[in-house]
Amino acid sequence: MKQIAIMGPTASGKTALSIDIAQKTNSIILSLDSLAVYKEIDIASAKPSLEEREGIVHFGIDEVMPNETFDVIEFLKTYERAKEFAKNNSQNLIIVGGTGFYLKILLEGISLGVEKDSPLEESVQETHSMLLALDEAYMKKISTNDSYRVQKAFSIYKQTGLVPTTYFKENPKVPIAPELELFEILWDREELRSRISQRTEIMLNDGIIDEVISLESKYSREPNSMKSIGILETLEYLDGHLTKDELIQKIALNTSKLAKRQVTFNKGQFNGRQTANVIKSLNSEILKSF
Repeated sequence: MKQIAIMGPTASGKTALSIDIAQKTNSIILSLDSLAVYKEIDIASAKPSLEEREGIVHFGIDEVMPNETFDVIEFLKTYERAKEFAKNNSQNLIIVGGTGFYLKILLEGISLGVEKDSPLEESVQETHSMLLALDEAYMKKISTNDSYRVQKAFSIYKQTGLVPTTYFKENPKVPIAPELELFEILWDREELRSRISQRTEIMLNDGIIDEVISLESKYSREPNSMKSIGILETLEYLDGHLTKDELIQKIALNTSKLAKRQVTFNKGQFNGRQTANVIKSLNSEILKSF
């Protein structure tokens, strides 16, 4: 069984490319999209429809309800299910999506044991200062305003009594899929913005407003899934804070910002990947690897 990963920013064409490759290589697909995991969030997530999947088995799509959680532990379980399915059916596995954090975990592994966050006892900045005094080597790499990483570091210290450097030394990460080959779709910035604008228009035409109305009536605005790009702006529109034109512009703008963050993350985290700004060219390169 061969495993490859196709990564790239949102709206870069990963989904269509992965389905095309899967058809040609007897593969199944594991989605790395953080919103497509939710059932009933179809338009806002731009997940492929059953027709668009063209009979290719997908994992990582419609895994949980919008008011349920899906974290890294759930992702790893989903990966193992997809891998087992591919093996049992003599198929290959294509991993595709924009959530680079999950891809990084597959390549580098994860130190398990601190799965739930401990609530901060002081502000993010004060917690950072406290941890910096205890573990300068680790904390100097983390911004004082990086609430996510500061809380993770604090949770390790609070729950284990060890500073992060010592904890990770005693609990080394073990790669989960070290043999994974990476392929990245790259676009010129302006061309990607154009693709994002086009997709936003399609989302509006397909009925994202009605979808968000339905989601809010069933699940309220509390779940994390309801704070996602596309949904959050539509709620602003429903509250009367945006016109429809402003809604389209704001979704496109925030999606473009997300795409920029994704490109930056991938550039900083992944080395030795095949890249191409023409999907046809990348298609050819991927097929050569099988």
